[in-house]
Amino acid sequence: MAQPRTKTMRIQLRQPTLQNMLLEIQKAVNGKNDVIFKVLLAILAGGHILLEDMPGVGKTTLALAISKTLSLSCKRIQFTPDVLPTDVTGFTMYQKSSDSFVFKKGAAFCNLLLADEINRTSSKTQSALLELMEEGAVTMDGKTYPLPQPHIVIATQNPITCVGTQRLPESQMDRFLVRLSLGYPSAEHEIALLKARQTSNPLDDIEQVADADELLAMRREVEEIYINDSIYHYIVSLIQATRNHPEIRLGISPRGSLALMQMAKACAYAQGRDYLLPDDISFVCADVFCHRMLLHGTDDTPEQAQNLVQEILKSVPVPDAE
Repeated sequence: MAQPRTKTMRIQLRQPTLQNMLLEIQKAVNGKNDVIFKVLLAILAGGHILLEDMPGVGKTTLALAISKTLSLSCKRIQFTPDVLPTDVTGFTMYQKSSDSFVFKKGAAFCNLLLADEINRTSSKTQSALLELMEEGAVTMDGKTYPLPQPHIVIATQNPITCVGTQRLPESQMDRFLVRLSLGYPSAEHEIALLKARQTSNPLDDIEQVADADELLAMRREVEEIYINDSIYHYIVSLIQATRNHPEIRLGISPRGSLALMQMAKACAYAQGRDYLLPDDISFVCADVFCHRMLLHGTDDTPEQAQNLVQEILKSVPVPDAE
């Protein structure tokens, strides 16, 4: 059996459009290539992204850079306790001139929605956002209004120790394809950031690489990635290992197994392959698993979840790459 690689393995990006997108986004977000790449994989896989980080590390900049690179309509909503579900979804109002009710679209009606500090708003507003993420449409007064496609949500969440925040329920965390963290830049990259901001905004230098139609076409190509039966068994074995592990109180749901498959397929596509390998799975496994698992007692930390995922990757037999 082959030995599993960790999520820090080096991959070779051979998909030209993705390579160009990565280069453009790097103009505004320095030194975070792995995170940028995984955000692009999640977008290719048709999922939504949860960024868990302290304020000011570049989450908004990353979302704006992606929207410019793909020429997507982008909106940002700052969640606070007084934000209402209708601020997100929209509402109907009476229009006297036409003597009829008219639907006014909310912030969600765009290609890329940056939902800032989602864990600061009420559970009712959170549910409204997560429902439209799942359905791809808003239903209001018996009428359904489809969201623009592609529709991508990048939600940010402060660490749970921050004042005025509340942790998202497990069922809501499960709706996000991956949870990622930008983290603080290195000293070298922070100096480069300061120099770049002296005379201009790096976002102004970003050029369009693709558009919404091209992104949707790439998503269809990702769907065609071939998966051998042994890979299906490998995915399910990893899922079962989380459900049977003595230190894990809540294992990965079937939605999580679908998320792992989709992210791994996007990873294979990015490397110019039309088939899945075990390395594709191990590369994204922790990003898909960690926010979906509940651990026992005081050990329930992101670091411990990462350690358990790596332990599971080492314990589950890996099918041969052949």
